[in-house]
Amino acid sequence: MAKATGTRAVEALLFAATEPLTVDSIRAYVADCDVPAALAQLARDYAGRGVELVERGGRWHFQTAADLAHLLRRDREEVRRLSRAGIETLAIIAYHEPVTRAEIEAIRGVQTAKGTLDVLMEAGWVRPAGRREVPGRPLMFATTPEFLSHFGLKTRRDLPGIDDLRAAGLLDPVDLAFDQLVVENGDEED
Repeated sequence: MAKATGTRAVEALLFAATEPLTVDSIRAYVADCDVPAALAQLARDYAGRGVELVERGGRWHFQTAADLAHLLRRDREEVRRLSRAGIETLAIIAYHEPVTRAEIEAIRGVQTAKGTLDVLMEAGWVRPAGRREVPGRPLMFATTPEFLSHFGLKTRRDLPGIDDLRAAGLLDPVDLAFDQLVVENGDEED
């Protein structure tokens, strides 16, 4: 009976372990057990099951059976954060669409890298929206239904307004100071 209890203790220890264990580290927890014999018994017991006991580099652990590993693989979405330039460009397109690259750059005050628009198009949030009928016929950009869906908007009219952004504390303090200065200067002229 002691042997069965020792094997159960080794089994429980391996299941609870956060990393593979050596025979010596297992022995530290179950000193009164023949650890190599318990490991051999567990390897036999789990052979051919969905989970198997394996030894790699002198360390023991449970793993999914090799022939079933494909069932547990998932395509994970890679979370990617937008750069500040990407966020600014997306906001300009959302609020001013359809808009050309030159118009985006005029609003931002800096050049927009081609890669910034490429990232937004790869995300499915921005699409080409035709060409402006001016010399050079620049390409215009607009948001997509995926953009609305991702941000939980029914229409572009649901985008937050200036008062909503101010209330949420999302406006830059420099912008707020400038607005206050304009208000103060406007009051002095009256």
